[in-house]
Amino acid sequence: MRSANMHKTLEPWYRQGWPWFLIAIPAVAVIAGMITLWLAVSTWDGLVVDDYYQEGKAIEKTIARSLKAAELGLLADVRLRAEEVTLDLTSSANVPLPPTVVLTISHPTRGGMDQVVLLKRRDGGVFAAPLSPLSAGRWLLQVEDESRNWRMNGSVNIPAESVIHIAPAKS
Repeated sequence: MRSANMHKTLEPWYRQGWPWFLIAIPAVAVIAGMITLWLAVSTWDGLVVDDYYQEGKAIEKTIARSLKAAELGLLADVRLRAEEVTLDLTSSANVPLPPTVVLTISHPTRGGMDQVVLLKRRDGGVFAAPLSPLSAGRWLLQVEDESRNWRMNGSVNIPAESVIHIAPAKS
């Protein structure tokens, strides 16, 4: 029995399980880190607003523009179709409507999908312009005049809604 133990040869380290198990733990961490780095570099979600500080400073001006729309008594009905957007703008204060209106359609998380559309007046307070198709989901709408004196905000869920009523905030 003693001679059997003396003649036992040791296996090399690479044929044993424990060294491979110990090597696998950091190897998996390195591979996961490389995959995470690749995902971070290859995908870009974009920013909705690039300069948050400037946007923060402009909040007072933005609020004043919303109050100006309320003061003018503006109301808007936006109709989104597959390739066209129409806007019916009315004023309870009987102020003259501008010849063009800017409609900004923005996605809450994907800045690259945003559209800025210049709507031209057709008849009375009806404005219209061509529109690129919008994907399903929630979209933010902003209606303002070209001189940026007033503005109104709203939101829409596509395809559930196609007509959106926008009234200015009064506060």
